[in-house]
Amino acid sequence: MERMVGTVARGLRAPIIRQGDDLAGIVTDTVLAAAESEGFALRDRDVVAVTEAVVARAQGNYATTEQIGRDVHEKFGDDTVGVIFPILSRNRFAICLRGIAMGCKKIVLMLSYPSDEVGNHLMDLDRMDEAGVNPWSDVLTEEKFRELFGYEKHIFTGVDYVEYYKQLITEAGAEVEVIFANDPRTILQYTDSVLHCDIHTRQRTRRLLLAAGAKKVYALDQILTASVDGSGYNDRYGLLGSNKATENSVKLFPIHCQEMVDEIQRRLQEKTGKHIEVMIYGDGAFKDPVGKIWELADPVVSPAYTKGLEGTPNEVKLKYLADNDFAGLSGDSLKEAIKNYIREKDEKAASLVGTMVTQGTTPRRLTDLIGSLADLTSGSGDKGTPVILIQGYFDNYTK
Repeated sequence: MERMVGTVARGLRAPIIRQGDDLAGIVTDTVLAAAESEGFALRDRDVVAVTEAVVARAQGNYATTEQIGRDVHEKFGDDTVGVIFPILSRNRFAICLRGIAMGCKKIVLMLSYPSDEVGNHLMDLDRMDEAGVNPWSDVLTEEKFRELFGYEKHIFTGVDYVEYYKQLITEAGAEVEVIFANDPRTILQYTDSVLHCDIHTRQRTRRLLLAAGAKKVYALDQILTASVDGSGYNDRYGLLGSNKATENSVKLFPIHCQEMVDEIQRRLQEKTGKHIEVMIYGDGAFKDPVGKIWELADPVVSPAYTKGLEGTPNEVKLKYLADNDFAGLSGDSLKEAIKNYIREKDEKAASLVGTMVTQGTTPRRLTDLIGSLADLTSGSGDKGTPVILIQGYFDNYTK
C-alpha cells in the first residue's frame, strides 16, 4: 500500500540528565524504547536530534558568575568597559552581565535600538518615528530615552530591561552609564576597552572597532574559552549559547559535540542495523510574528551533526510543475509525470539552484531546517522530550 504519511517528528521522553551520565547510551536506549512502545520501525536516514542542554548537563559544563568576573577582569583590568549590543534576556544574558559586572569598576552599557539583535524591542517603532529619531545615526542618553519613550516593558516578559540591567550592574558593585546607539564605534567616545555581546554580527563589530582605534576588544565568544578556577568552558563559543542555571551560574554551550553525535550514530547502527543521522540542536531559526523575536540566540542552530546532514535541500516545487510543465495533465497522469520528473532529478543529482522550478522552496541548510523543527517539537518548557526522532524528512513524492 502507498505510504500516506511524509515527515513525522516525535518528541521522546528521557530521564533527567545529570553530570557524568552516559548520554550516548541514554539517547540510544530512549530511541529504541520509544520505537517498541509506540510500535514504529526505525529506517535508514531517520534523524535523531538531541538538545544541547542535556549534552552540556551530562558534561557538567557550568560556570559561576564569580568565574566569569575573574576572566573579564583578567582581560580588562580596572578599565572602564564598554559592554555593547547585548540581547535583552533574563535567561540568556542577565546572568552573564552579573558576572561581567563583577569583573569591572565601571561599565558603559550601550544598547541597540529600537530592538536588540534577536528582535526584543525597547521601544515602539511608531513612537520612534513620531519622535523623529533616526536609529542609524542618533545616540540617545538614558535621560533622553526616558523623555521620549518612558518606561516601556517587554511585551512578553513584562520587564523594563534598561532598569533591570542597570540594577544588575550596580548590585554587582560596578558603576554604570547607559546609552543607546547602533554604530559600534560610538562606544569609543566613552572608552577604548570594549566587550561586544552581539551574536551573529560579532565579526563585523570587531572589525569596525579595531579599525576605529579600540585598544582592547573582546567578544562573548572570547570569555571562558578555557577553564577559570575549575569552571566549565567552551573553546569555540565562550559565553555564547549559555543559559541561566541558577541565580549565580550559567550552563555553557556544550563541547566535544562531534564525538557525541558520532558515538550515538555508531551505537544506533550497532543496535538496529540502520544508518541513522544524529545532530545536536539549540535554538531554532525562525521569527515570531507577534513579539517580532528571531529565536536564534545561540551562535549556531547545530554545533555538531553527522555527515549525512551536510548541505541544503535540492527540491522542486510541485505546484510549479503542476501549473506549468504539466498544466495539461490531471489525475494519475499528472501524478506519474511529477514522480518521473523527481526521479530523474534525484538520479542526476544535479543542483537546481537558480532554476524556476525551485522558486518558493526553502534555501536554508538542512541542519538549520531540521534543528528548527526539533526545537519547535521539544519546546522550551516542561514537555520532557530532549530527544527528537524525525522520520521521512528525506522522502519525497516518489517514495
